[in-house]
Amino acid sequence: MAQNSDSVIQTQNLTKKYGGVVALQDLDLEVQRGEVFGYLGPNGAGKTTTIRTLLDLIRPTSGTATILGLDSRRDSVKIHAQVGFLPSEMTLYHNMTGRQYVRFIERARGLACMQEAEQLAERLDYDLNRSLEGLSTGNRRKMGLITALMHRPPLLILDEPTSGLDPLMQQTFNEYIRQIQAEGRTVFLSSHNLPEVETLCDRVGILRAGKLVTVETIQALSGLRFRWFVLEFERPIEIEQFRALSNVTALETNPENTRLRIQVSGAIDPVIKLAAHYPLRDLSVEHPSLEETFLEFYGSNNKHDSQTQKEVRA
Repeated sequence: MAQNSDSVIQTQNLTKKYGGVVALQDLDLEVQRGEVFGYLGPNGAGKTTTIRTLLDLIRPTSGTATILGLDSRRDSVKIHAQVGFLPSEMTLYHNMTGRQYVRFIERARGLACMQEAEQLAERLDYDLNRSLEGLSTGNRRKMGLITALMHRPPLLILDEPTSGLDPLMQQTFNEYIRQIQAEGRTVFLSSHNLPEVETLCDRVGILRAGKLVTVETIQALSGLRFRWFVLEFERPIEIEQFRALSNVTALETNPENTRLRIQVSGAIDPVIKLAAHYPLRDLSVEHPSLEETFLEFYGSNNKHDSQTQKEVRA
């Protein structure tokens, strides 16, 4: 696989099967240096399988991956030294304090990180002198973040990093991620927190049933599936004319039929041309949030699946 010098993560046909179950299928993914990349998908989509395969915690059935220009299997020890990894679920040694655990990780890595760990603990409002036994979910995440970040790695791979954190700590985390990006470091962020992803990420990959559905910038993804048009008219209009348009997927109106809110997928030209037949008082466009877009990908009707696959293959 030809390695792009700007790529921090690059995979080609990466596949993982468990017997007859395909957990990850032919993943072709590229994450650029200095970007915050969001990796989205429902439970069971293959997000954690992807991460564990990248870090050689499990072996792929086929395909290849490079991390920081290194082969994910052959050079896994070198990779681990340069990656800050926060798993979705982590095990801590209950017979240690946070400070003792930091010292343990320091010895394993051969790096002095206590000063950075203390600074992170202060930002996250975490006491390193407390026992690791009986920690709440939020405090376990804080301890995990400290150990993932304290050696200032060039690449962070974070699986549900803010799960269990209160809103104030989530904001602190967001600020730190922006700081990391400003330093030219890279973040691979798997999350269910869609507002967080929308705030932090440059690009987003959406995974469904082990397949990469799309990779888009946040801006492009927000407008990829549909838009809402709000049309206000001087007099009542014929609603059914708008409802009959093939690219109108939802329609709302007021009792007087003078205000329309319509969901438009694809070309907007037919809507604009039809609206021009009536005295138009106002027109506005509402772009969907990332959450609305995500739900459109994973809605129960799945009406866009086949078209999405065509777009991805193209």
